[in-house]
Amino acid sequence: MKKEKLLDRRGFLRTTGIMAAGATAFPYIVPASVFGLNGQVSPSNKITIGSIATGGQARGVLNGALHQPDTQSVAVCDVNKQNLMRGKMMVDQTYGNEDCSAYHDFRDLLARDDIDAVIIAPPDHWHAIPSVIAANMGKDIYCEKPLTHDLGEGRAVVEAAKRNGTVFQVGSMQRSGSNFKQACELVRNGYIGKIKHINVGLPNGDHQKMVTEYPPVPKHLDYDFYVGPAQWVPYHNERLDWNWRWWMDFGGSQMMDWIGHHGDIAHMGMGWDHTGPVKIEPQKWQLPKKSNLYDGPHQYLFNSTYENGVTMTVGSEKSMPKEFLEVSGGGTQWVGENGQWVWVNRGGIKSNPGGLLKTKFGSNDFRFRKERNHMRDWLDCIKTRKQPIASVEAGHRSASIGHLGKIACTLGQTLEWDPAKEVFNNNTMANNMLSRPYRGEWSL
Repeated sequence: MKKEKLLDRRGFLRTTGIMAAGATAFPYIVPASVFGLNGQVSPSNKITIGSIATGGQARGVLNGALHQPDTQSVAVCDVNKQNLMRGKMMVDQTYGNEDCSAYHDFRDLLARDDIDAVIIAPPDHWHAIPSVIAANMGKDIYCEKPLTHDLGEGRAVVEAAKRNGTVFQVGSMQRSGSNFKQACELVRNGYIGKIKHINVGLPNGDHQKMVTEYPPVPKHLDYDFYVGPAQWVPYHNERLDWNWRWWMDFGGSQMMDWIGHHGDIAHMGMGWDHTGPVKIEPQKWQLPKKSNLYDGPHQYLFNSTYENGVTMTVGSEKSMPKEFLEVSGGGTQWVGENGQWVWVNRGGIKSNPGGLLKTKFGSNDFRFRKERNHMRDWLDCIKTRKQPIASVEAGHRSASIGHLGKIACTLGQTLEWDPAKEVFNNNTMANNMLSRPYRGEWSL
């Protein structure tokens, strides 16, 4: 619903007689919603949305947009025809019609001038290319976390969004949660003193499967398109849907699946949305022993150091330090030099001392805006052209924590990182791992 498009739609309504009908007798009965009466939003003021991917998580995000009063979902896209029809049915049932268009190729959806914004929620290896194309075509974007499959892709997406003035919300929805905002506000405003260390506990891997046969590709799936820019691998139904995460060419195990949540909150609390660590030290990278279907690590652990001396430990729950496990297995914990700490995850918030949670913030304290609906935050920012709470740069920097840890653990080397230039210092092999070559026709 960019300003020029809004004017064009209003112009269309005028030329078709709907807005000018007050000057003459009404030839038709027009619903009150056309004029935005009875508390409804008129079609000319609605944000038109297309959705790229309609799998389980994607439909969840789409559902969040469908039930906002100022949106109109007009198109869905997926290379899996069964998922595509599920997505179309969800939209059509919401509106009571069959108007939602269904596309096989996301480029056909993005070519529509009447679409203001897109939801991008396929597997990780399909985040970057649609995001760059959508930004270049003037669409605003909501993209699932982690922002991209590779760190180099992330920078390309950030630059495309900046170049085109895209309102880009990353699906790190914890940023909109009240507990997470409270924890970050306590940290940012110095209520636990100067931060010394951060713990980020993520879920364990534990996914392995050995197969001896690969079934034929079902007719409803364009598997070649599904693999897309990733390296080719034989089809197996248990490497798709939710399980694509455990194959590193498609996803990044539980580490990358959750770094955009708990790692993202660590950055949010420190105000590190435009930077990253300067040193990464690998500690553990335990791969499945008997598995040819999944290759994501079961257990993982690495330490990072930031320019101001603050250290961060990121790891699977079973690998985290004892003092963190005594608080909780997963989530984000900031520890101050005086021993005070704040911990938060989706299950709640804790502090030491406990009275910190009763802190009354002062008028000069930093506060996040109160909006708790992540989708609503994005839509409001589309209208105001302000930065959403999980901006594209923030999403890139949060994902970078995991990308850097993966490279250090894979090489088994301590690495020095320049967060401004986004290169490793004097390590050609590590720099070559920041991006991977794309398969076939695909390119950024």
